Amino acid sequence: MKKAILAFGMLLMTASAVNAGGLVHKMSSSVQLTVDSARSSATRLGSQYSISGSNVGTSDGTTSGMLSTGAITSGVYSPGAISANQLSATNGEAFSFSTSYLQGDAVPTAAPTVGDVPNFSSVTSYTAGTAGTLAGTVGTNGALTVTAGGAGSTAIGQFVSEITVID
Repeated sequence: MKKAILAFGMLLMTASAVNAGGLVHKMSSSVQLTVDSARSSATRLGSQYSISGSNVGTSDGTTSGMLSTGAITSGVYSPGAISANQLSATNGEAFSFSTSYLQGDAVPTAAPTVGDVPNFSSVTSYTAGTAGTLAGTVGTNGALTVTAGGAGSTAIGQFVSEITVID
């Protein structure tokens, strides 16, 4: 009987030791300071050409019903000369002809140097930021101090408290 009580007592002591949980608490503070650099974003526009019609014949001047492929110089397409004539010369006969051309941006021969902006159709440029009074500190007690800077600057202060329950 004593052995059974002793074994049961040892079992209770083992069970309570296994189920002993705990807590872990972590705290951290950080400051991030950023000053933007000067930059540009450019998009090159390609050439666009379209032609359409009904009851018309087209020619590039060499062969009836044919169109010239044109030429591409420095990445810019130049369509060939196109002429159109009414297929049926009957009075009152309907016909239509339209053509449109949008010249694209030339392909640059070299990359622009710093500060230069390429001659493209869509360009967005940003000036460099200034630090001004931009500052940030993390005290020994974790306290944050963040001071705003000039245009184009960012100051971010962060405090994180994390609690983990261990089963």
